[in-house]
Amino acid sequence: MSLDMPAKGCRDTPVLKERGQREVFCGLTGIIWLHRKMQDAFFLVVGSRTCAHLLQSAAGVMIFAEPRFGTAILEEKDLAGLADANVELDREVARLLSRRPDIRQLFLVGSCPSEVIKLDLGRAAERLSGQHSPHVRVYSYSGSGIETTFTQGEDACLAAMVPALPATAARELLLVGALPDVVEDQALALLAALGVGPVRCLPARRAGDMPSVGANTVFALTQPFLSDTREALMRRGARALPAPFPFGEEGTTAWLQAIATEFGVSPEVFEAVTAAPRARARKSVAVHADTLAGKSVFFFPDSQMEIPLARFLTRECGMTAVEVGTPYLNRDVVGPDLDLLAEGPVISEGQDVDLQLDRVRSSRPDLTVCGLGLANPLESEGLTTKWAIELVFTPVHFYEQAGDLAGLFSRPLRRRALLSQEAAE
Repeated sequence: MSLDMPAKGCRDTPVLKERGQREVFCGLTGIIWLHRKMQDAFFLVVGSRTCAHLLQSAAGVMIFAEPRFGTAILEEKDLAGLADANVELDREVARLLSRRPDIRQLFLVGSCPSEVIKLDLGRAAERLSGQHSPHVRVYSYSGSGIETTFTQGEDACLAAMVPALPATAARELLLVGALPDVVEDQALALLAALGVGPVRCLPARRAGDMPSVGANTVFALTQPFLSDTREALMRRGARALPAPFPFGEEGTTAWLQAIATEFGVSPEVFEAVTAAPRARARKSVAVHADTLAGKSVFFFPDSQMEIPLARFLTRECGMTAVEVGTPYLNRDVVGPDLDLLAEGPVISEGQDVDLQLDRVRSSRPDLTVCGLGLANPLESEGLTTKWAIELVFTPVHFYEQAGDLAGLFSRPLRRRALLSQEAAE
């Protein structure tokens, strides 16, 4: 398979770097999809009542389901320095583990109150691992909204796990990134049909299935926001496979091709395995491309998924990108997608909300992809918007989800057209 490359891509496009007021979700929100992925893990946020309210409202936990996350809330005596926070943390962890013997992995998650920042949760995790091993492994990472955009919570979590992964000399493929089980199963089935293996996943669904890593490990990222995890794996000797991300038919095929080339899969086998799902993906995307073709799109920085998604929308759906903003741009990670994104859009890194609002109002794109806090005000100004966070919570990877991904962008445009038609009548 060969990609139809644009005359000039965006890898070397000058980047507009902005440092100003930001409008992002807290990194704690990564717990919402991570706790569903890791079946025997528990996420204990060390924070305030605001942290607890955020998770409870964002996760929408059913009353008859016991969640795998909670908050160790800082009370008045903690804030006043009248209690030893480490002693209290040890007590709360012991109480939790005695009540939930199913827990095999416990994550201490830092938040943004200054009292939490002062705590050495890394040392606390080491101490608690010693107390509760071998039954429970305790990790720590920061989910503070001061330090991160919301998807970086997953990056910090996975990066914290890498140093504790067992060593191996085996040649294995590692898929990196938390995917819904049904999507992960689709990827594993495609790789098995190609004859690629053994294949491991980080994170694994259970602690006993955690992968090993070593100099013969090659890994493929499934999410573009995992820069720290990538670096941590490379420090363990693993090698990254550069590829576009598996969004849409083209991205999925290029991602699989990078793996197939690494593992010596013949072109004939690759074609036989991918031909049918590729055709299904193209057909499902075409249903929505009729609505998207010729329309313009503007990405506010939000999830770090913006560059691969802009590549998908412009190349597979016929849209024109006006600006592609991302919270953090790592060319080593998204370079292959930048190569495929035709020269033209502004590429911006970081955020200055007021300046970006000025640009989106000036360009008046057909579709604006932004955070929840900006969507309603922009809708009131007559702009059509797409909630960026929905792109993280919805299964959008690989062939079978390609049409669903395109539909996330076409639906706001169809809704706007229907509302305009009703208003005219």
